[in-house]
Parts: sequence; structure tokens; C-alpha cells
Amino acid sequence: MPAVPSILWILTTQWRAQSCGYAGDANARTPHLDTLAAQSRQFTAAITPHPFGPFARAAILTGVPCPQNGVREYYDPLPRDATTAAHFFRARGYATAWIGKWHLARRDPSAPLIGEPHARMVVAPEDRGGFEHWEGFESGFLLNDPWLHGSGHGEPTRFPGYQSDVLVDRTLLYLAGRTAGLSPIAEDPGGQRDPRRPWFCILSLEAPHPPYAAPAAGIAPPAPESLVLPANVPRGGEVETQARRELSGYYAHLEATDRALGRLIAALPPNVRVVFTSVHGDMHGAHGLFRKGWPHEESVRVPLLIRDPVLPPERITRPVSLLQLRELSLDPTAIAAGPVHCSMPSVVNLPHQCDRAWTGLRTATRKWVFAADGQPWLGFDLASDPSEIRNWTVETVAELPLTSRST
Repeated sequence: MPAVPSILWILTTQWRAQSCGYAGDANARTPHLDTLAAQSRQFTAAITPHPFGPFARAAILTGVPCPQNGVREYYDPLPRDATTAAHFFRARGYATAWIGKWHLARRDPSAPLIGEPHARMVVAPEDRGGFEHWEGFESGFLLNDPWLHGSGHGEPTRFPGYQSDVLVDRTLLYLAGRTAGLSPIAEDPGGQRDPRRPWFCILSLEAPHPPYAAPAAGIAPPAPESLVLPANVPRGGEVETQARRELSGYYAHLEATDRALGRLIAALPPNVRVVFTSVHGDMHGAHGLFRKGWPHEESVRVPLLIRDPVLPPERITRPVSLLQLRELSLDPTAIAAGPVHCSMPSVVNLPHQCDRAWTGLRTATRKWVFAADGQPWLGFDLASDPSEIRNWTVETVAELPLTSRST
């Protein structure tokens, strides 16, 4: 058994921090993640650097926020010369692998976002972030029967089944090959066949991203009227109706993905550091809003669990940014001091998304949000008002250093 633990990142999409059984969500059926949480360092104030997919992925992979990493607009690709987590971990002796959704290549803005055009789009080898093994897809939001290409698949190949199950199966196949010292699928550059070499693998899932009405591996969605809604979802109108309808499918996909992840986690060797998180959340009707890009907790706060082979479980309330994820993965105790920053670098012209660029600062108990011109927009005392009902930015903005407004 190698002295250095191998590292598995599980990146989901649109999974809110509060939408887990272990976080107290009465609607969430996540027994496998609940067990993982009980064994992990649980970061209860983990924040995405940008609550929108491509921006968040680019920042998480590079450790550099947008637009400094080269991604300013929704369709901007990750620059080919970007230094990613693949380079970071490979320089430290790890074999590197990516399996699943990429969403960082140059896409055609005129092509439909949902469906086969994006799902079958081929990501060129030089656009795969430097990973030695890469098997995935650009996007497409096909939660069933995904198309995969990359290592071992010159052209996109359709794999029947629920996407989370398919990608877990592909991850298990890759890890079986690593354990046996074999290339599990195709060419294996960089000495990756050496079973003594620790590995760093990212499993990137689209679930529980919409379409929420898509089948969820046989999981029956809960009845919309049975769901317990947070107090900040307006009642008695179309917002409540839409929230209940979408959350019904959302919780089915949470359960189906939790079940798939349970299979994966149970099959891991003991010397693996498991990291579970999400690139962003979803408003689901909170404050009358939907989808992501917004600076509210439902959009920016994400689950973060790190199960270490040696470290004991611990609940950590200090805020952390997923910009720190590479360093935390090497040392789960290395939490940077001070507040964390979050932003939307540009407006994404898609339905329901945030209508302005902004920058934000979050401490353990407070949050400030500024518009692109530096003017205060939102602020909340999270200790007394966790649902962010009362905006007190104007009253308290004087407490914040002016230099923080544009950071």
C-alpha cells in the first residue's frame, strides 16, 4: 500500500449544500453520502468561487478565479496553456484521470445546449487539461444514455443507462486497471501503468442538473405537495408551484446519484482520500429565483466532504473556497484563514439566471455583495438570518474595507 493516499474528487453539478440528509434536509434521501459525512471532515461553509458551471470548473481546476484564468464569458474555453489540477498532482507523482462532464472546451453558441450536439462534441486532446487518462463528454445534459469519448474512444460512443451509474462504472474500470498495473482502456502515457504510483481521479457528474423531469434510474420522484419548502420560498403562486415540481425531480436525481456513489465508495481501496462536492447549487424558488449565478446561499454554498484514511471526522464551520480544493486535497487540515470571495464575472443570457455581474465576500457569519460598479447590492447576517430574508448591506457596508469591494 503506498504511503501517499490516492485522491478521488467527486464533482456534481447543482447539488446544494443544504440538499443532503446529513445537512438536515427532510426531503433528501442520501444514505450513502450521510454515511460518508459521518466519516469525513465536513465543511459546512464551503463556497464555490463562481456559481455557474464553466466558470466554477475553470476556477476549481486551476486554483485561479475567473476571469484571471482566461474564462470570462459562458462560452469561453479553458486556455490550452492553463495549469490545471492534472499538472498540479502529476508534478507531485500522481497518475491523473478525468471521467465525465468537461464543459470547458470551445462550444458553438448557436447549437442547442441540451441534447446530442453538445453531448457528442469531441474535445480535442490538447483541450483536456493535461489529464493522462481522459474519458468524458463536453456537455449536453443527457442524464441518461451519455456519449463518451477520449481514452479508448476515438469517436463518441453511447453508453446505455443512467449517467451517474455509467460514469461510476467507467471510474471503477479505470481504478481496476490502476490496481492491476494495466491500462484499463487504451494507451497509458506517463508511466500510469505502475500500480505503485498514487492516482488522482476526478469523477465529474452532471446530476442533479436539469432537466429534472428526466428518468432517474427507476427512482420515483416524491409527490410535489409532500415536499418541505424553506421559509424563503414564496407561497401560494407560480414560484411555489414551479419549485415543488422541479424539486420533485431534483430529489429523485439526488437519490439515484447517491446510490451510484455508494457503489463506488464501497469498492474503493482503503488508502484513498475521498472528496465530494458540487460546482454550484440551485435557487429552487428561494427569494422567488431559480437556477444559479445568484449570490444567495442556495446558489453559492456547496457540500464539501473529505474522508481521509487517517484523520478523524470533524465538522468545520470556517468558510472555505473551492479555489483551495487542490491544497485541501493534499492536506485536509490546510484551511486558509480569512473570508472567502465569490463572484459572477459576466451575465449569462439564459433563462432564470442572474441578471448582473457581481463580487461577494463571505465570512463565517456575514456576507456582502457588490454590483460591478462597486455599489452595495446585498448583505446578510448569516448567524441570525440564515435564510437571508433581511438585506442590511446599506447599514453595514461601512464595516467592510473599500479594497474588498472589487476583489
